[in-house]
Amino acid sequence: MNQTQSLVAKTCLSSEVVSSRPLVAFAHLGCEKNRVDTEHMLGLLAQAGYGVTNNEADADLVVVNTCSFIQEAREESVRTLVGLADQGKELIIAGCLAQQFKEELLDSLPEAKAIVGTGDYQHIVEVLQRVELGERVNRVSSKPSFVADENLPRYRTTPDSVAYLKVAEGCDYRCSFCIIPKLRGDQRSRPIESIVAEAHQLAEQGVKELILISQITTNYGLDIYGRPRLADLLRALGDVKIPWIRVHYAYPTGLTPEVLQAYQEVQNVLPYLDLPLQHSHPEVLRAMNRPWQEGVNSLLLDRIRSQLDNAVLRTTLIVGFPGETDDHFDDLLAFVENQRFDHLGVFTFSPEQGTAAINLPGQVDKDIAESRRDRLMALQQPIAAEKNNQLVGKTIDVLVEQTNPRTGQMIGRCGRFAPEVDGEVRIESSSDGICANPGEMVPVLITGSDIYDLTGQLAGAHLMISEARDAL
Repeated sequence: MNQTQSLVAKTCLSSEVVSSRPLVAFAHLGCEKNRVDTEHMLGLLAQAGYGVTNNEADADLVVVNTCSFIQEAREESVRTLVGLADQGKELIIAGCLAQQFKEELLDSLPEAKAIVGTGDYQHIVEVLQRVELGERVNRVSSKPSFVADENLPRYRTTPDSVAYLKVAEGCDYRCSFCIIPKLRGDQRSRPIESIVAEAHQLAEQGVKELILISQITTNYGLDIYGRPRLADLLRALGDVKIPWIRVHYAYPTGLTPEVLQAYQEVQNVLPYLDLPLQHSHPEVLRAMNRPWQEGVNSLLLDRIRSQLDNAVLRTTLIVGFPGETDDHFDDLLAFVENQRFDHLGVFTFSPEQGTAAINLPGQVDKDIAESRRDRLMALQQPIAAEKNNQLVGKTIDVLVEQTNPRTGQMIGRCGRFAPEVDGEVRIESSSDGICANPGEMVPVLITGSDIYDLTGQLAGAHLMISEARDAL
């Protein structure tokens, strides 16, 4: 039974004791920053004695932590809300959609009993208590300012071996395509001591991979220390007994030689850099309001590779941005071909209300944008396949996440694969059925690869045990 299942069992029991309280379910949508907020709300309600179930059908009330980053995310959030309302569920709407639309949600959805903003989820118990008294509650601060620390209750919804740790909230940049600052406020970092304390807590829970998240992790600490202190944070986390620490997201301006030196020196920090570059052409970058990035891309990547020779590079790009010409796109094609990223995500521009880009001239036809996305991904696929093929014949550490009890096949990830967005490693058990359990980190001999995934066999001690048994 994992931690979330334990929570459900514990809190369902508590709901039987306190029968007057509603049984609550959660629906989580959106990014991993949203996931951490959901986990804190779960922890707060459990601490207050509310029953929580992972089955929405059993619940009296559902807390929906929504996403509103792009139109598709809003549509998914609205579909979820309407679907639950049609089932007769009472709703508390939390997260980015609540932050963006506030009273409109209460006005348009009678089943919505409360809205809770991105900087107000710590008040979920108070909100629920007021709902129980018959109130319709608006708990949305106009300017989010809260950031949780290690003392706020939390129940994780990820596998036991993986945890996300939010090092900061909000964003100080004003990219013309992005609504995040309006939804989550300006950057506010946690002190290093707070982050390290929570990391130790997670290590004690058996976490093997810790993923540091914020909107601009390379700007960590600027707001409270007067300068970015990601390098100091990484060194402070070097003593935490977690074998893998992964950093999302590494913005170009913060990847200083000092930060790269910390990546190199701190043994449990993976040399995995997620660089949301968005584009390569200076004119498009200026239109995106990312002038600080002009001319940085190639120089930055050269410096990373020279200082961190085992770096794994992922980036995300936007095509079809207003004003993007064929020449701009050709520049982007050449950039991707030359830089040969390990992993690449490509998105078509989404015009969002409340952003400057929605009013820019030169809006690109949707079909053209989708064609450009497909061309970029077609260019990237053989590059990704080549990167994976370079691991064939090597033995690497793999964190096992699933085991098929019938076939013995295991599925896991190596350090160059982040959860959800990258590939997986499929591991065959030995001839006599020796296999590893979820949460174990094991050596694997890579025997095959494709565009996104790897295949392999247990190696090292696991393999020696298998061979010894075969010899008996």
